[in-house]
Amino acid sequence: MSTRKPPKSQKQNFFEKGGKQRPSRQKRERSPAGAKQNDAWLYGDHAVFAALANPIRKIKRILLTKAKQDKLESPQQIAIGNSGQVEIVSNDELSALLPDNAIHQGIALLPSPLREYALEDIPSLQADRNTITVALLDQVTDPHNVGAILRSAAAFNISAVIVPDRHSPPITGVLARSASGAVETVPMIRVGNLSRALDQLADMGFWRIGMDGRANQTIEQAIVGAEKIALVLGSEGKGLRRLTAEKCDLLGKLPMSHAIESLNVSNAAAIAFYECNRKNQL
Repeated sequence: MSTRKPPKSQKQNFFEKGGKQRPSRQKRERSPAGAKQNDAWLYGDHAVFAALANPIRKIKRILLTKAKQDKLESPQQIAIGNSGQVEIVSNDELSALLPDNAIHQGIALLPSPLREYALEDIPSLQADRNTITVALLDQVTDPHNVGAILRSAAAFNISAVIVPDRHSPPITGVLARSASGAVETVPMIRVGNLSRALDQLADMGFWRIGMDGRANQTIEQAIVGAEKIALVLGSEGKGLRRLTAEKCDLLGKLPMSHAIESLNVSNAAAIAFYECNRKNQL
């Protein structure tokens, strides 16, 4: 089945691309924009042990409370707890290093930033699969929502989550804890301009499918025949911006009851990711 873009006559909300393509960005490590020092810590079991299991993560410090050290169970966890790299601290000392009210479960680590990916890396993320799905978040600003979306992305084989540099949260402890370790397995690609990113994805053969409750077809119907899917999700309150929706080839909605108007963006993403993954498994 062809991965080329559909002809204009088959597309909804099609607008001609304009301007030049953004040049490739050099891959580099950098601190997330707007992140404070205490936000750079990862904490809680899922986030910490996933980071420790990631071979490309560079770890600067690992902190445990004595109570947590005594509760470690698996051989791998016990080895970490007994290694010379670990610092044993009090619960108050650990809490003082982290954001207010952080639920740290007695464990935290300070990592170097993850490798920064670019759109040009997407073909390498496809591996041996004939199909690929990526997600784009249009100004989804709540780190809990972005973390939950990453978690669902890991569960349903979404190859990357693409966000704008502005109006999206950095990878902090709050986001990483909400993602339950998925920040280590799902690349998060930051782009300077979401509109140009959508143009570039179209040139790469992706069908750009926006989620919109006013669409005249469901997501299941919209993704039929697409081998490369760029699923576009809007912000928590306003949904897709008009200009973003106009860049999409198709719009799709969830087949929801009239009893409720909409779902949280992370819940909607999970359902849409499931549909894309189910189609790809057929």
